[in-house]
Amino acid sequence: MREYFKFYIDGQWVDPVVLKSLDVENPATEKVCGRVAIGSAADVDKAVKAARKAFASWSQTAASDRIEILQNILVEYQKRSGDLAAALTEEMGAPRYLANGFQVGLGAGHLSTTIEVLKKFQFEEQRGATLIVKEPIGVCGLITPWNWPLNQIAVKVFPALATGCTVILKPSEIAPFTGQIFAEIMHAAGVPAGVFNLVQGDGPGVGVALSSHPDIDMVSFTGSTRAGVEIARNAAPSVKRVTQELGGKSPSIILDDEAFATNVGGAVAGMMGNSGQTCSAGSRLLVPKARMKEAINIAREAASQVTVGDPNADVIMGPVSSKVQFDKIQGLIQKGIDEGATLVAGGVGRPEGLKTGYFVKPTVFADVTNDMTIAREEIFGPVICILGYDSIEQAIEIANDTEYGLAGYVAGANLEQARAVARQIRAGWVSINNGFDFNCPFGGYKKSGNGREWGEFGFHDFLEIKGILGYAPEQTAQ
Repeated sequence: MREYFKFYIDGQWVDPVVLKSLDVENPATEKVCGRVAIGSAADVDKAVKAARKAFASWSQTAASDRIEILQNILVEYQKRSGDLAAALTEEMGAPRYLANGFQVGLGAGHLSTTIEVLKKFQFEEQRGATLIVKEPIGVCGLITPWNWPLNQIAVKVFPALATGCTVILKPSEIAPFTGQIFAEIMHAAGVPAGVFNLVQGDGPGVGVALSSHPDIDMVSFTGSTRAGVEIARNAAPSVKRVTQELGGKSPSIILDDEAFATNVGGAVAGMMGNSGQTCSAGSRLLVPKARMKEAINIAREAASQVTVGDPNADVIMGPVSSKVQFDKIQGLIQKGIDEGATLVAGGVGRPEGLKTGYFVKPTVFADVTNDMTIAREEIFGPVICILGYDSIEQAIEIANDTEYGLAGYVAGANLEQARAVARQIRAGWVSINNGFDFNCPFGGYKKSGNGREWGEFGFHDFLEIKGILGYAPEQTAQ
């Protein structure tokens, strides 16, 4: 039983102002696996004071000094990779292969990328007589989700520190263990007091306090669109910068060519990764209508190959994160059936033989139209919808017919055609044939948010731009 009853503030582990704890449930067993303290506005205020004090010196450090600290963090992160993976499996049900692989690996990858970007990043630029200076924005409140905990912590904390900002991190209360271990890593790496602070808690108690605090200069949030709207409202009176990575209903367009079967199977398998709990997942699979029957057979077979069960065993898919999530997914699967979509695989209820735990059947719907609820709403579970198209132009129209714009996918043997389609998808992150790059900007159009994370682009939102006129000698100014 894990028990974390202290916060990390000003370089020390401190008691909450008022001790109040929350049970953390293992979604595979439905049993309490730990308890964490949850904070309040008073705890946030202490952390903000520490971060504000530390900002005065940290913002003035040389990039080389920040690189050294980030390299120390990477060493400590790698030492604790096994602990992080075990925590992920326990708190949010990530199977062992995923926890030890991509879940932990993404954090290390983003950190290594941040270090390389910082080595080359230009914080000053001379333009004629004017000096353009990029300065750290200040104290940042970072609010991260439970589905990819380390990825989301990494893409916020590391660029913030690299640019000279100080931070207060609030991990999700559903998956708080990794955040606690992350704070231990920061302490072991010698991050100066007050530069990084951790306050555990929920949205009403800590999230609201962070987003509304007058001495926080920026809030970076990843989560639902609904919560993102509330954070923006809370932040508005203090006119702080708000960046958000929110929901998605991303299209995955399969082109009509010799790679069709492989690409359909790959798209279905990819949707089931992390139990479908990925904001950028290709949950709308677009295939030529003339090959719908073939796509259905391929998708059914691909779904049947997805093993579901105890995440500590050799399975592809563990549980979804909570009962709330399980119930929502079950309701939307039933909604798909009720609205007339063809159930190809899966369906309501747990997979056979699993009576405990928030396990969902890998589910495939076909004959889906883009006005159906399951094609409009983010299900955030292992459910993929197959939609048909008559032409590439219609595929693009369907792909863009959504209030979201986080990601898109195009798969096909004709790279020139895939590139042309990718250019027309209205989303912030479009992958051709499963391309991946830590330096590619990640973020959304429309209700999927604003701002960008990853690589060099992740630095920009943490910086203010200052123009110093007349900086150059007088003769240059003339």
